[in-house]
Amino acid sequence: MQNTEPGRRQVAERRRDSLERLASERDMWVATAHPDHGPHQVPLWFLWDGRAVWMCTGATSATARNIRTEPRVRLSLPDTFDVVLLQGVAESFTQQEVPAKAADAFAGKFGWDPRTHDGPFVYLRVVPTTVSAWKGEPELRGRVVMRDGMWLG
Repeated sequence: MQNTEPGRRQVAERRRDSLERLASERDMWVATAHPDHGPHQVPLWFLWDGRAVWMCTGATSATARNIRTEPRVRLSLPDTFDVVLLQGVAESFTQQEVPAKAADAFAGKFGWDPRTHDGPFVYLRVVPTTVSAWKGEPELRGRVVMRDGMWLG
């Protein structure tokens, strides 16, 4: 598929590029909010399993506490020019509850297994409901590549 404007990717290209980055990158910004304390944003390591983002944080961290109160989150990859922004609802899993396949994959990617360290830690799983992707101003229009959990293009 060819671009209709110079420097502007079509939805299918943005989707492909976003999936490649989710599979290969290491860090993601995680934005949560608490009704009394306001917004909170931190970078966390993440694993993309092809359908969901998996992260791990301390069970008593502000991120974990916020998610218990308000599970809606916004996630973003760190590049401010090549933006990939996800929205979804976070689910928390204790070290005992996390599916072994997800925890094993997380440990394999990072060489760190929270299940074997003093914690407690929680695993966070976010299945995106919305994904937006754009590179600069020419791509602002049409930046949504997933809507209501369904990939577009």
